[in-house]
Amino acid sequence: MSKPAIQYNYLEDFIKKIRSLGMYSFSLAEVKEKFKISDKAINQSLYRLKTKKQIAQIRKGFYAIISPEYSNQGMVPAALFIDDLMQSLNKKYYVGLLSAAALHGAAHQQPMEFFVITEKPALRKINNRKLKLSFYVKKNWDAEDIIKKKTDAGNINVSTPELTALDLLYYTDSIGISNIVTILKELSTEIKAGELINTAKRYPQTAAIQRLGYLLDIELGNEKLSAALLKALKERKTFPVSLASQKSKDGKIDDKWKVMRNINIESDI
Repeated sequence: MSKPAIQYNYLEDFIKKIRSLGMYSFSLAEVKEKFKISDKAINQSLYRLKTKKQIAQIRKGFYAIISPEYSNQGMVPAALFIDDLMQSLNKKYYVGLLSAAALHGAAHQQPMEFFVITEKPALRKINNRKLKLSFYVKKNWDAEDIIKKKTDAGNINVSTPELTALDLLYYTDSIGISNIVTILKELSTEIKAGELINTAKRYPQTAAIQRLGYLLDIELGNEKLSAALLKALKERKTFPVSLASQKSKDGKIDDKWKVMRNINIESDI
């Protein structure tokens, strides 16, 4: 009678082992490699653990372990499994935008979504009652603009404050200008002018540099950081751009930044 009991509990023991190592996730491939049993038996065990709310499926073949402290939420924070998820997909990534800003202390409003920048092909957004995970595609980025942030599950890749600010003005229409201004007020205290010049020089999207410079200068009155961006722009050709690209093209163009203010800004701070 002991053998069926072992078969029944093998996956729970496996999960306990993973948690003892400080990890919060596992893949179906790992389970199949460790246990040479039928797919049907594995799927039944996974279903049972999902029903008991001990695990949650993040995407096909990848699961998060719901430890007791997160049982009420029914999901662990994405920061605890994102590195394992992206490694399982063999994709480069970094945590960016609002999520990176929050990790740098700019969390006036805690983001409901977790934002990840990755490479092509694009990953489908995960959006359900317990988890909102958004993936944005970028062709490439410089390793110097990515840092490691420690979590309870290990290190994750995060954009520096400087890259975070520029990305916010590249993915402007997904975030919203008013939200960006609110975030920049807090994030700007973490941005170093020297680092901002270097990051801007590496940043391929000139329009994002113009928009960021405009907001730091005109909206926030941060002369030190806006001057750094102006230096970076001197090495490039600039053309008029809209502050919000998907809005009306009507508005006054700022002579210094060549940015058309085509949207009203209502900051939360």
